Amino acid sequence: MKRITIYDVAKEADVSLATVSRVINDSNVVREDTRIRVQEAIEKLGYKPNAIAQGLALSKTTTISIVMSEKLFSYNSKILNGLMDVAKIYNYNIMLHTTSKGISKMQDVIESIVKSRVDGVILFNDNFSEEELEVLHLYQIPMVVVGSKIEDKKDGNVGNVYIDLEKLAYEFVNSYFEKGITDISLVEDKLNLSMMHQLRQGVEKAYQEKGMKFEKYITYDDTYRSSYDFLTEYFETTKPSELVIIFRDSQAIAFINACHEAGIKVPEETQVVAILDDKYLRMVRPTISSFNFPDYDMGAIAMRLLTKMLVNDEAVKENKDIEIGYTYIQRQTTRLD
Repeated sequence: MKRITIYDVAKEADVSLATVSRVINDSNVVREDTRIRVQEAIEKLGYKPNAIAQGLALSKTTTISIVMSEKLFSYNSKILNGLMDVAKIYNYNIMLHTTSKGISKMQDVIESIVKSRVDGVILFNDNFSEEELEVLHLYQIPMVVVGSKIEDKKDGNVGNVYIDLEKLAYEFVNSYFEKGITDISLVEDKLNLSMMHQLRQGVEKAYQEKGMKFEKYITYDDTYRSSYDFLTEYFETTKPSELVIIFRDSQAIAFINACHEAGIKVPEETQVVAILDDKYLRMVRPTISSFNFPDYDMGAIAMRLLTKMLVNDEAVKENKDIEIGYTYIQRQTTRLD
């Protein structure tokens, strides 16, 4: 028998997840006709919100939930180490959730977080929708987002430990403009859409300030095989840009290999840089230029920020946003001139 979730109730009542949560929590901001419709949907479907209510009634658990995409686990390992080390110092237990594609998985994560009454949450990924985040907001669960910044901090319970990717892209593209290179492409990574949005904003801003329009945002499936197949076919009719910005190692390696098959020389005819640094970028030939982020420090700082938020530390009441610096790593796929 299918387990009835808060998502099913929202669909049946034709309302948002946040509205269902408000009704469950007896919020007075819901219109009476909407409240009745949600309550009728709960009764019709046999949804049992009591488990959530019971969880909310429990005392603090000294437990932190960490949520990350299973496909990005290897990229986040150093950040996770930083988180775990600081959590150990402050005697917090860790509940690790890995997410995959598919709404049912996200439902499970949301409900597990709420029912287990964790003290706080650290989010690694872009998989939560605004509506799902709203549910966590309604339960007043302090959150720290690592890597990408959430601008809307409702009730002041969201912190950010982030790299300013918009600024990174803006400054990097401008450095190539200064070299006379304006033919630039940005390749999408579907696993990090929020970060891709920031990168694209930075590139577009640089172009706009020069009176140009950015038109080479390339999107396709995000596995190595699909990237390689796409690029191999693409290079049969189209030359790559003079500079190609790619998010992850698998896409960058697929690009390099496809260029080799097409007889396109790197970096003489096209240059490529990966945003995320990884050991594989140093193992291929030519080695691939990238950016270095202080991953361990990001994790340690994120956990420390959350511990301060949990005790209402005055030091973080006014500002819960911590920007982390980065360095550019010049390797063989980009030229100095």
